Amino acid sequence: MAIRMVRGYRTISREAASLLAGLPPWDLEATVLARMHDLRVEMQRRGETPLPRQVAAWRTEFRRDLRVAWRLRLSQPSAGHAVIEAVRPLFEEWLERGHGVLSFRVTQVLTGHGKFGRFLHRIKQERTPGCRHCVDRPEDTVEHTVEVCPAWAEHRRVLVETIGSGDLSRRALVQAMVRSEEGWHAVASFCEAVMLVKEAADRERVRERSCSRLFQSGNNLDRAQSSTARSVPRAPQGDVSKL
Repeated sequence: MAIRMVRGYRTISREAASLLAGLPPWDLEATVLARMHDLRVEMQRRGETPLPRQVAAWRTEFRRDLRVAWRLRLSQPSAGHAVIEAVRPLFEEWLERGHGVLSFRVTQVLTGHGKFGRFLHRIKQERTPGCRHCVDRPEDTVEHTVEVCPAWAEHRRVLVETIGSGDLSRRALVQAMVRSEEGWHAVASFCEAVMLVKEAADRERVRERSCSRLFQSGNNLDRAQSSTARSVPRAPQGDVSKL
């Protein structure tokens, strides 16, 4: 569910997706429900009925405890380290923000699971992790794309002017996003513009590779047919004058 909410690739870790979506782990949610149930049962055993404000107070307290436990758990994640390290220092701000919805392309940039050479190479869709938009083909990572790659210089300039900082690390992007709706929009616009071009380039690469394979298959078929034709013995030529 969390991955669907953040519109991300299925390769994103459960911990990272849950944090981005603002969905606490189910076992922690279950603990809150169990504690609420136990208190209700205890009051009923004493012949009492909890007032709505009591129930609300319990829920507030237990959910506060849930967030403490959740944040502590995120200090030692099993996967998704980069995005968790970016969001965790702004844990409360991220969960309490009143604006911004994650898109497919923003999630790619925050998680690194998207049209980046490193990721595509890792899932065996690229032969190398190099950046296809740079002449010297350095490793194509989120950091390279957002902070360095000259192909996105103009988009980067607009982003820096809007958020008022040259720090474009993932943590800085998250900070700009939670700080204001304008900051969120600036980061989202950058991600949409850049990743849209990278996606188009990837589709073109896949198309060219498919055409190359079809061409190679055609050549192989022609060679096979030619070889077969040469290997078939010719029928003996008789004296047709006697027919």
